[in-house]
Amino acid sequence: MAPNAAAVPPDAAAVPPNAAVTLSAAAGLGRAVLYAVPGHPMVAERTVQLLRERCPREGVELTVLGGESFLDIAFTRLGFDPIEGFQLLDAAGLQPHLLQPQLHTLIGQVYDGFTASDVKLTLMERYPEEHPVTIGHALGVAGEERIVTVPLYELDRGQDYGNLSLVYVPASNDERLRSRSFDRLHEIVSILRSPDGCPWDREQTHQSIRKNFIEELYEALEAIDADDPDGMREEFGDVILQVMLHSQMEEETGAFTVYDVIQELNEKLIFRHPHVFGADGASDAGEALASWERMKAEEKRIKGRDADRSSVLDGVPKDLPALLAAYKLQKKASKVGFDWNELEPMLAKIEEELREVREAAGLGDAEASAGEVGDLLFAVVNAARFLGADPEEALARTNAKFKRRFLYVEEQLRINGKSFDQTDLLEMDRWWEEAKKRGL
Repeated sequence: MAPNAAAVPPDAAAVPPNAAVTLSAAAGLGRAVLYAVPGHPMVAERTVQLLRERCPREGVELTVLGGESFLDIAFTRLGFDPIEGFQLLDAAGLQPHLLQPQLHTLIGQVYDGFTASDVKLTLMERYPEEHPVTIGHALGVAGEERIVTVPLYELDRGQDYGNLSLVYVPASNDERLRSRSFDRLHEIVSILRSPDGCPWDREQTHQSIRKNFIEELYEALEAIDADDPDGMREEFGDVILQVMLHSQMEEETGAFTVYDVIQELNEKLIFRHPHVFGADGASDAGEALASWERMKAEEKRIKGRDADRSSVLDGVPKDLPALLAAYKLQKKASKVGFDWNELEPMLAKIEEELREVREAAGLGDAEASAGEVGDLLFAVVNAARFLGADPEEALARTNAKFKRRFLYVEEQLRINGKSFDQTDLLEMDRWWEEAKKRGL
């Protein structure tokens, strides 16, 4: 079986899906089969790749003979040297993460306007809409060759695309193009931490910027709560920067790099989602969560982490806010049956703890009062969990509500030309009730 050159469509989409099966079956019957393609058979020929996989399994002898690739013509007609850095991409599988602006980029298999439109949208993930791109039609074919350069946004307009069309994006060192890449972020952080980088960044340790991580997370949460897309974009970047800095510190010691972090995360996501990436299924969010928890436990077993556990309560970070920590501790305990199965005993517990707060307060014992208040809060968290309310989120909403209403009280003071020392609780409470009636 000897692929060479002939008038067979060069794209896999134009070849019947079972072409490789038919060809290898015919050859298996002892017939000599010539399968010819335009250009070089090893360049952008999916069926040839399928034959290379199939023939050895079926005992069919396959011989691949070379031909002139369309790349040879492209290098000449478009005028670039591939040794400067070059990538050949398939329009059908084009993804933003594959694009590297510092490399000459050829995109083949641009058959029609629909494909060109998909290519345009993908390129716009990395390039501005005015960026010049070159379209080559029938390169090297006398009387049919056309080369035109257009702004990216016109890539799918007014062009007669066909099987011999491609898109070329010249290499560029424009820093604005590199700014959308993760590799550039890694490079910038490594420069900041280098001997010739920023003196402040160089001096930082995990502990010195530990609090920054927490602050950036809270600022990101604030942007989320405010439904502020611009703020989210900025604050998410600040959170990523913290991950990059801590990872860079470990890279400098040889422990791991941020790419190891990404690899572990990717593998974890795939492993814990067999209902997405495997044969399992999940019909709703409940089944998906159960699958996640099952695979999480299996992951720990494989890694031998269960042997290190001394309590079912392990795994709750010690630096979590106390309200959230209480919620997680109770949730873990409930999984082994240490929980009430109805609300009334929980409400009775709240009433009991409230009585004990009153008793401690009546004795004037500040330390005992603090302890009883803690018990009361813990009981309230338990009831919130039973009701399906996240206590941290519930309290955050109440805090926001308190702030809105108190700001209304302040506004009324200003309107009436008063300050806080010129009013009393009765008047402030009246304005507070007004704020409630206004839905604040």
